[in-house]
Amino acid sequence: MGRRRRRLLGLIVLLLAVTAGVAAADFFRFLHSPMRPGSVERMTYTIEPGTSVSTVARDLGESGVLDRPLYFRLVARVTGASRHIQAGEYVFSTDMTPYRLLQKFVAGDVKTYDLTVIEGWTFAEMMAAIRKHEAIRHTLGGLDAAAIMKRLGHSGEHAEGRFFPDTYHFPRGTRDVELLQRSYERMKTVLADEWGEREEGLPLDSAYDALILASIVERETGVPEERPRIAGVFVERLEQGMRLQTDPTVIYGLGEEFDGDLRFRDLRKDTPYNTYTRAGLPPTPIALPSRAAIHAAVHPDRRGELYFVSTGNGRHVFSRTLEEHNKAVVKYQLNGDSSRLRNR
Repeated sequence: MGRRRRRLLGLIVLLLAVTAGVAAADFFRFLHSPMRPGSVERMTYTIEPGTSVSTVARDLGESGVLDRPLYFRLVARVTGASRHIQAGEYVFSTDMTPYRLLQKFVAGDVKTYDLTVIEGWTFAEMMAAIRKHEAIRHTLGGLDAAAIMKRLGHSGEHAEGRFFPDTYHFPRGTRDVELLQRSYERMKTVLADEWGEREEGLPLDSAYDALILASIVERETGVPEERPRIAGVFVERLEQGMRLQTDPTVIYGLGEEFDGDLRFRDLRKDTPYNTYTRAGLPPTPIALPSRAAIHAAVHPDRRGELYFVSTGNGRHVFSRTLEEHNKAVVKYQLNGDSSRLRNR
C-alpha cells in the first residue's frame, strides 16, 4: 500500500473516530440535558396498552418535547427499556432529561387520583362518589347493591357497612370493582383485627354485630372522643334488654321517605331498622363506620349511663337515670319548657 493511500486511510479512520466521538457526545448531551431548557411546562401524556416505544418517541417528537426522537428510541432498545415501558397517564415537566423521562415510563410512575370515602357515609353515597369520578372506569352501570355484591363475589351479603371509609389513590382507568374490592378487603381486615382484640363479656355475638353497632355509633356523634361513651350507652341498653331508641336507625329505615325532618310519627312507624319499635340491633349496619367507631364498639366506655341527648353543638350530655335525661332534654332541646316534655 502506497504512502498516499496509507495517509488517506488514516485520515478516514481519524474522521470516523472524530465523527463517532461527536455523535457520542451529542447522544450523551441529548440523554442528560433538559428537553426544553428553561421551561417548567407540565405535560400530560398517556401511553395506551400495547403502545411501542417508536410510537412514544414519534408522539413526543411531534409535540416538540423531543428534538431527536430517534435517539430516544435507540437508547430504549439498547437498554431493554422498550420492553418494560408501562401503560398509563404520565405528567412530567418538559425541562426534565429524556433519560429521566424514560426511567419514569419504565417505573410506571403514573399520575394518581384520589377518592375519599367519608366515614359515616352510606353505601349509596359511596357509589354516587364512585360513579361521578371521571378517572374511574365505570363497569357496574346501574346495578343495585345486591347485584354489585354478586359481581364482587360476595353474593348474599348486604353491602352496607362492608366497605372501609378512607382515601384511595389510583391511576386513571382503574375499574370501579377494583376500588370496591380494595375497600371491602380493607374493612374485612380492620374488623377482624378489632374483633380479635375485643373486650370480654360484650353482648355481641359476632364481628358483624360489632360492625352494626359501630355504624350506629358513627352516625350518632361527630366528636371522636365521644364514640366509646356512646358505645357504652348502647352496650348497657343491650345488656338490660332496653331498646336502643336511636334516631339514625329510624332514618335509615325510612329510606327515601325521610325528608330531613324526623317527626314523632316516624318514631312509631315500624321498619326492621326502627329501634324504637324493635329490640336489639338492626339487621344490618346503617353506614360505613371508621376504625375508631369499630374500636369503640368493642371497647365501650361503660359508666352505667343509659341515655344521652344532643346539646346542639355536636356534643352530648349523658345520664344514668330517666329523670336526669328528661332534665337534659328540657334544657337542651325544649328551651326549658318542661310542659312540652309531657306532650312528647
